Amino acid sequence: MKETIRIQNLSIGYVGNNNVNVVAKNITATIFSGELTCLLGANGVGKSTLLRTLSAFQPKLEGEIYIEGKEISEFNDKQLSHVISVVLTEKPDIRNMTVEELVGLGRSPYTGFWGTLTQEDKKVVNHSIHLVGIDELQDRMIQTLSDGERQKVMIAKALAQETPVIYLDEPTAFLDYPSKVEMMQLLFKLSRETDKTIFLSTHDLELALQIADKLWLMDKQKGVRIGAPEDLSLDGSLGSFFARKGIVFDPEIGLFRVENDYTRQIRVQGEGVRMMMVFKALKRIGIQGNVKAESEDVIEVFPDRYLLRHLGNITECLSIADLLNELK
Repeated sequence: MKETIRIQNLSIGYVGNNNVNVVAKNITATIFSGELTCLLGANGVGKSTLLRTLSAFQPKLEGEIYIEGKEISEFNDKQLSHVISVVLTEKPDIRNMTVEELVGLGRSPYTGFWGTLTQEDKKVVNHSIHLVGIDELQDRMIQTLSDGERQKVMIAKALAQETPVIYLDEPTAFLDYPSKVEMMQLLFKLSRETDKTIFLSTHDLELALQIADKLWLMDKQKGVRIGAPEDLSLDGSLGSFFARKGIVFDPEIGLFRVENDYTRQIRVQGEGVRMMMVFKALKRIGIQGNVKAESEDVIEVFPDRYLLRHLGNITECLSIADLLNELK
């Protein structure tokens, strides 16, 4: 790993006619190659502003941003296109263009005015397509692709640009959950295989906690906190940062869970995954399962059924749904 981006005392925001709107200030951080970094925060906190500033799409208010040792203000547009590539949230409104042709646009910083690809350019395009795992889509028209496939094409285009830094703004925003997982795993894999710095904003908190190397937690009052997910878990940053009614951070597993108010307890006897699923289901309807609880009702968990004992009566249930109906 090497230092790719160094940020010192950065302040971001907007300059109006008579005032300056500061979104965040005093950000100091280092980002390394070969790492996946996720920027987290509520809507309107300034994640897109930060990404635009780091991409030089808008000027910073104060501080310095160094990319591979050079301050970002010292780059001209052509030079920036050789060090930074950006994948935006918006779906590309492109038709009648093949996947290969769109990925080939990533070579535009190198091809000159006419945009003619050399054999070397074509090799880079094909390699980028292969890295993302969309070889079979190479000749497909863009408008025929799913959202997930189209997002992979845009990532391949960014790879074809051959920059050390790739920024992505909400790359999983329009994807179903399996595609979100696949996309985050792909970005993690690419950070390792290409040794690039990959920095993205996301609302997919659970995935970021499990996949990212580093997290940036952005908040209007608390500023930006940076660290590995495990370190931010241990020092309490994650627990306090996302504290909301009904949401609890569990430091033992490093993930968030929904907090329920319990109306009563019930004793559960059994073992294994089936018993854990009974605990989970009981929790959802406000009942705390406990192997030692003193209660009138007792649930016995067997490999093929569930028995509910109540004041000497026994009810057999074949599914957890049936068990919950009896308890209700």
